[in-house]
Amino acid sequence: MKYVGAHVSAAGGVENAPLNAAKIGAKAFALFTKNQKQWQAKPLEAENIVAFKKNLETVAISPWLVLPHDSYLINLGHPDQEKREKSILALLAEARRAEQLGLHYLNFHPGSHLGAMDEEKCCAVIAAGMKRILAETNRVSLLLETTSGQGGYVGYRFEHLAAILALVGQEKRTGVCLDTCHVFAAGYDIRTAETYEKTMKRFEEIIGFQYLQAAHINDSKVDLGSRKDRHDSIGHGKLGMKAFVLLMNDSRFDDMPLILETIDDSLWEAEIKLLYSLVSSQG
Repeated sequence: MKYVGAHVSAAGGVENAPLNAAKIGAKAFALFTKNQKQWQAKPLEAENIVAFKKNLETVAISPWLVLPHDSYLINLGHPDQEKREKSILALLAEARRAEQLGLHYLNFHPGSHLGAMDEEKCCAVIAAGMKRILAETNRVSLLLETTSGQGGYVGYRFEHLAAILALVGQEKRTGVCLDTCHVFAAGYDIRTAETYEKTMKRFEEIIGFQYLQAAHINDSKVDLGSRKDRHDSIGHGKLGMKAFVLLMNDSRFDDMPLILETIDDSLWEAEIKLLYSLVSSQG
C-alpha cells in the first residue's frame, strides 16, 4: 500500500505537524523538528512530545510514516574538521529529538566536500560521523537522501551511498530516501518503463532495495543530468506523468513514507489525490 504525504509545517510546535498533514489528506508526512535555518533549538518540552504522539494517534498516522528532515546547515562531509564536528553534534541532537518523538527515521543530505576533498574521502568522513551518531542514540535510523550533485554534494551516484552504507556497516539503522527530482537531475532517467526499470535495477545492484526506506516525490524544473536541485509540481516539470505512474505502481515503494516537496504547497492536497489516482493506471 502507498502512503503519500508532504513536508508540512510544524510552526507553533511539532504537535501541529500531524494535524497539518491530516488537513491535506496525507497518510504520511515530513517535518523539521526545529528551525532548519538555525544551529540551536529550544529543547522539546514534555507537553509538546505528548501532544505530538497524541495527535499522531488522532490522525491515524504511524510513526513509521513520519520522515523528519535535518537542518539545511548540517554538512557531515565538511572539509574543515571543526565545522564538520559542529554538524555531527547538530545531527546527533536532531536524532535525539526524533527519538523523543517516538520516530524511527532522520533523513539528511549526505554532505558536501565544497571542492576541498575528493568524493571518496568525503564519503568516508560522512560514514564516520554517522557511526558516532548511531553509537550515541538508541533506535533512530539515518536515511541518506539521493542528491542532484549540486554544490559538491556526494550522493548523486548510487555508488556514493553504497560506499557510505558499507563503511557504516549497520544495515538495520541506516537506509536511503530516493528523491525523484534529485536522481533525475543526477542523470538517472525514470521517464519511461524501460529507463525506470534500468534505474531501479542499478539501485538494486549497487545499493539494494533493503535499504530503501522512503522517497521524496518531486517533479524537476531541470533536464536529465543537469546536476541542479530544482523541484517542480507534479506533472509540471521535465519528468512527466509516466514517471509517477510507474512509481505509484511499483510495489518496492509500498509501506514507506512518500513525501511531496513540490514548490506550491497550495497544490499538495490535489497532488496527493492525483498520485493516488495513478495506482493501477497504465499511464
